Amino acid sequence: MRNTTKLKVLLLKYTVSLDLDDDGCFVLLLTDKSNNDMKQFEGKSYSQVLAFAYSFLLRELKNQEKESR
Repeated sequence: MRNTTKLKVLLLKYTVSLDLDDDGCFVLLLTDKSNNDMKQFEGKSYSQVLAFAYSFLLRELKNQEKESR
């Protein structure tokens, strides 16, 4: 899946903030639009932090599905 597609899916549920720290590591911060929960991901590249965040989203959706049963 392309990074732009992952980002679009993330933006449906989260506000996304992307930053670069002093060491050159990417920092991606997700803020849930419904309850303001925050989750931070760090990595060496944009693609890496986006993949971490997208995987997190899939796990969250899977957990919500299990809880609703």
